[in-house]
Amino acid sequence: MDFDLSREHELIRRTVREFAEGEVAPVAEELDRTKSFPYEIVEKLGKLNLMGIPFPEEYGGGGGDTLAYALAVEELTRVDSSVAITLCAHTSLGTQPLYLFGSEEQKREWMPRLCSGERLGAFGLTEPEAGSDAGNTRTRARLEDGEWVIDGTKQFITNAGTDISGLVCITAVTGGEAADPAQPKEISNIIVPNGTPGYEQGEPYRKMGWNASDTRPLSFSDCRVPEENLLGPRGAGFKQFLHILDIGRIGVAAMGVGLAQGALDEALKYAKERRAFGKPISKFQAIQGKLADMSTEIAAARLLVYKAAREKDAGRNFTLTAAQAKLKTGRLAVRCAEEAVQIHGGYGFIEEYPVCRFYRDAKILTIGEGTDEVQQMVIARALGA
Repeated sequence: MDFDLSREHELIRRTVREFAEGEVAPVAEELDRTKSFPYEIVEKLGKLNLMGIPFPEEYGGGGGDTLAYALAVEELTRVDSSVAITLCAHTSLGTQPLYLFGSEEQKREWMPRLCSGERLGAFGLTEPEAGSDAGNTRTRARLEDGEWVIDGTKQFITNAGTDISGLVCITAVTGGEAADPAQPKEISNIIVPNGTPGYEQGEPYRKMGWNASDTRPLSFSDCRVPEENLLGPRGAGFKQFLHILDIGRIGVAAMGVGLAQGALDEALKYAKERRAFGKPISKFQAIQGKLADMSTEIAAARLLVYKAAREKDAGRNFTLTAAQAKLKTGRLAVRCAEEAVQIHGGYGFIEEYPVCRFYRDAKILTIGEGTDEVQQMVIARALGA
């Protein structure tokens, strides 16, 4: 299915599919079971120039576009969501802010290491009191003797606590409250390198899914970084992270399509092999109906994801389409994973079968990068409601 893809886009799809099936699929179940971070896979992704797909070659990136990136994320998620979210969060959340808002000096310092996969990037937005209400940031940063002094906590942060984690870009309140509590907070983004005194990564969460990815809380106590670690203008943080979230939704939407496709692939394969009442269960109308509906919904959702990517690449406003794609594909991933488990019957409840892992991995796609309810708000607002 080419969907009018260019030769270059078909090449990256084929390259990542071969990598996913040859390198990721054989170890995905073990990585999930042992909750082991996929260091070797990330290293190989870096060598294939896939850890910095949408960034310019002058910074060590792949020189690709958003559609190429979405294709890569989709193909990885067809096989394993933990590997996919590692690349996705690193690219959309960890590296994009630096590329879009960083100074030339900041980009020259960090981009080559991030794009090569030598170091992973993370984005610290969510807090105990600031999830969907991201503007309710409580982390504070005050300027003192040429340094930002940071105090606060973040939670549910991906890629911040591995042996190759390089930095986290965090949101922090840098002013705007003292004189008038009713006025908006001044929120800024600040780069905090791993190893900075006062910056601690908590223990990994015990999660329902994405077991081989790194997700943990972060804490900052009298954490000091140079004043020049400010990312873009002071007070621009809120506007910056809204744009980053729009971009991130394209990646997570691609994950939704990929997981749904992986679930369909496994369900179809099993239905052809499993026999009941003297014939493969794929010959029964009830099973065919499930497979047909999954295939149709996936094809429609894929077009929506590609539309969002192409709108971004064309420089058009993509907020509405990205939110629609995220809302549609997250729900679809959950539904397709459930149907795939149902088609497998009792075997779908057994961990040796990938659909069991897909089922656990799917639910977060309706929560992360903005819940379904937040997507509905974004869509309604874009419609002028």
